[in-house]
Amino acid sequence: MDGLEQKQFAEYQQAIIHAKQEIGRVIVGLNSVIDQVMTAILCNGHVLLEGVPGLGKTMLVHSIGQVFDLKFTRIQFTPDLMPADITGTNILMEDTNGRRYFQFQPGPLFGQIVLADEINRATAKTQSALLEAMQERSITIAGETRYLEQPFFVLATQNPLELEGTYPLPEAQLDRFFFKVKVGYPSFEELRDILLKTTIGEEASLTKMFDGDALLQLQALVRQMPVSHEVLTYAARIILATHPHAEANITAVKDYVRYGASPRGGQTLILAGKAKAFMEGRFTVSFADVRAVALPALRHRILLNFEGEATEQDMDQLIHEIIAKVPESV
Repeated sequence: MDGLEQKQFAEYQQAIIHAKQEIGRVIVGLNSVIDQVMTAILCNGHVLLEGVPGLGKTMLVHSIGQVFDLKFTRIQFTPDLMPADITGTNILMEDTNGRRYFQFQPGPLFGQIVLADEINRATAKTQSALLEAMQERSITIAGETRYLEQPFFVLATQNPLELEGTYPLPEAQLDRFFFKVKVGYPSFEELRDILLKTTIGEEASLTKMFDGDALLQLQALVRQMPVSHEVLTYAARIILATHPHAEANITAVKDYVRYGASPRGGQTLILAGKAKAFMEGRFTVSFADVRAVALPALRHRILLNFEGEATEQDMDQLIHEIIAKVPESV
């Protein structure tokens, strides 16, 4: 990097730190979740947030929308929600002369940060409409393609406990999420701070740190960060090690895995590693960066076989074992 790029790099890196501090004024006890969501945003990726109700997932997404000065929309998914309810539809209108015409009424997908609340409550048809927009960044209605305003992110939530009346996302569609982030319970001290901040009747106003154009520039800067051949090779070995017929010969993978991670998982490891290095003020991606992002990048991209499902294998533990047995160099 030349001097100008290094100065720009440092300015953006400081702005990201301040953005995380702003979000921390509202969100207590989810520091690792905030880091992972911010990492995905820097990589122009979508996030699936999994956790029981009441842990602050919706507030987190809303706060991120405020800090990034992006248009925030929310979709509450229900079994009777139809694709047109989220994409929009053509409405018959009438002008002052009595002439009728169709006018497109955009749906909530025409935001920039879209909260898809309880995505697994929608039917497959509506889920597909959302996931198509996530992949293509566009929506086709009545033969006309309408492009979504960039940057565009979907931050979806799902409840892992209450499964009655839900429609789990197919594995192939899960792969379109950049990260799957687990939102856990707060500690005692964090819970005490949450109770204090949320019961005093005051609502914090967050400072806007980025607009859409600045975020697009930041995403481009992150992608330009260099990655060594050794780190690329390491990421590729991790992806191959998730496959049951790979040469890595990891017993747990052979016994419990039906399908390993896709090449998109490898892309996620590298891009997320770049974003993590950027947020920590470094110019290159390390082996440790790849390991640090492996859980959210891979936990939804590895499919267990019948034996793995029957014995309730822990996916995070399986990924930890893979990382422990894949060497940095051969």
